[in-house]
Amino acid sequence: MKKIISKNYLDKVPAKPQSIAWKENSKGLVTLEIENKGIANKIAQMLFKKPKTSYIHLDEMGSFVWKNINGEINIHAIAERVSESFGDEANPLFERLATFFKIMDSYKFISWV
Repeated sequence: MKKIISKNYLDKVPAKPQSIAWKENSKGLVTLEIENKGIANKIAQMLFKKPKTSYIHLDEMGSFVWKNINGEINIHAIAERVSESFGDEANPLFERLATFFKIMDSYKFISWV
């Protein structure tokens, strides 16, 4: 009989893929630069004038979280930093972080260590 091991989502350690370029503006906000690769994207670029690079603009909290992703600390540690910096403004903290990381993961903007 196989034993199923359950791991708390907050224990996961996110990392930024090296393939994603990003910039920080003078206000500390982060913009991800996503290169649209693959045959479907090439066709869309030719036929529909879609851009070769998409720019994803993160808000203040998303930028803060992005800058704290280092492949070494888990989501719980990031949550503590967010709470210290944003206080009650971050609530509901864990739900917001879970949604943020699920979205980032679904688009392959992060990986897991």
